[in-house]
Amino acid sequence: MKTFQEYGLLNKNIIQAIEELGFKYPTPIQDKVIPFLLSSKKDIIALAQTGTGKTAAFGLPIIQQINIKSNFTQSLILCPTRELCIQITRDLCRFSKFSSLIKIVSLYGGANINSQIQSLKKQTHIVVGTPGRIIDLIQRKKLFFDKIKCLVLDEADEMLNMGFKDELDSIIEKLPKKRQSLLFSATMSRYINVIAHKYLTDPVEIVTGKKNIGSDDVKHVYYIIENLNKKYLTLKRIVDINPDIFGIIFCNTKKETKEIAESLIKDGYNVDALHGDLSQTQRESVMNRFRNKNLQFLVATDVAARGLDVNNITHIINYNLPKESEIYVHRSGRTGRAGNTGISVCIIQYKEIKNLREFEKKLGKNFDRIMVPTGEEICEKQLFFFVEKIKKVIVDEKIMNKFLPEIQKKLEFFDKKELIKRFSWIKFNHFMNFYKNSQDLNPIFYKKTQNKKRIFLRTKKFKKESFSKLFLNIGSKDKLTKLGLINLINQAVNKSRINIGHIEILSNSSLFEVEKRYRDKILIGMSRISHLGRPLSIEIKN
Repeated sequence: MKTFQEYGLLNKNIIQAIEELGFKYPTPIQDKVIPFLLSSKKDIIALAQTGTGKTAAFGLPIIQQINIKSNFTQSLILCPTRELCIQITRDLCRFSKFSSLIKIVSLYGGANINSQIQSLKKQTHIVVGTPGRIIDLIQRKKLFFDKIKCLVLDEADEMLNMGFKDELDSIIEKLPKKRQSLLFSATMSRYINVIAHKYLTDPVEIVTGKKNIGSDDVKHVYYIIENLNKKYLTLKRIVDINPDIFGIIFCNTKKETKEIAESLIKDGYNVDALHGDLSQTQRESVMNRFRNKNLQFLVATDVAARGLDVNNITHIINYNLPKESEIYVHRSGRTGRAGNTGISVCIIQYKEIKNLREFEKKLGKNFDRIMVPTGEEICEKQLFFFVEKIKKVIVDEKIMNKFLPEIQKKLEFFDKKELIKRFSWIKFNHFMNFYKNSQDLNPIFYKKTQNKKRIFLRTKKFKKESFSKLFLNIGSKDKLTKLGLINLINQAVNKSRINIGHIEILSNSSLFEVEKRYRDKILIGMSRISHLGRPLSIEIKN
């Protein structure tokens, strides 16, 4: 692949700016769009996954083609949210760092309109704005687009989805008919054809990858919960089993976003909420803390998260499944960017499995089921994560040497093993105490899923007399959980579909109920297998 330099298409000022930003090779969407826009005035529809460099794809050609001698606005970029508006403006300013005579203005609601009006009194070549504020300034006769050469609709489908149809109609009516219109989106939603038919003329479609397909750098997983009462506890366990998590939790409503954020903060997590009720100042404060990793993660609605440009997000957690696969693509695209890998997590109930399977078909991705971690698994993961951090820590010897003699004196009564235990307990006592005697959140009884993983179903067709109670010689001290016991039964019955009744895990033993017709098969099968190297002994409990 050729570098930007080797293309010979962009001027030296732009090359200098993007090389300073670390851009050497164009992304697939940039590779297709930039040469096209520098050689053609045709309208385009460009579809590419979130995080693949769409802003540079349209921004670099726009900057190169600006006539700095003209004192009118030559390009208008419309986007759905303040955050995306700020992001695009920031990127364009970086791209034009050495093209100092190019003036770029961002116009969005929530900011001081008088300051924006003052900025428009100066020569402005590129305007980036949200529909509502653009309309406001047009009505005040402070903004004129009669000589616009290029219109960019970034995430235009989302603008329609957010109810900006009338504003878009009104703005585009003010533009010259002889212009180039560019429509950029991460997904081919039902709105794209409507927009293209209404606002574009005979557009060329440029697609990288497959339509509505998420990034290959994102792994899609899901956890099944028995009922909504266990959803928040499951969320906490997902967070706790990933000590280095840095991500976004998506909720469908502002109310739920606030509630989840407040609950997490109350439980000691470094979190804040991002929703439509925040002022611009509050929003920017939250985003700056998140970008600087002073927050572990955000709890956000889809609308509020539009345009987020934050690197190294490890996880996206769908606390609620979105209604449409296009929204899911946008969410999951916040991770797995710029060559990094990421994980998109869904927390669902059984009744939502059908929706998840539809997402799999539309996205062309497999969603892997993960079991909700147990308290013991979480404590172990956190403890060893802490140990690894200790191994990698770099000590400032100059500072520590001043205190070391006194520390040694105070701790000289403890041997190495005792010190390790005490330091570990100080760090992890809150985990240990919280998860002590915690229940297994995984539902035990399932039906067979479409991916053909065999799971069990509690049924009302069987009466209690139809079950046998069996006694097993291992229990919680042997690290046996309800789910682990089910896996042992799976091995013993060799994929026969049976029904399981009550399970009780005791300290040194376990009791469970199975259909009588499978009793002998389980007795024989389980006597031939082991658990953590320990042979199993099973008998009928009267």
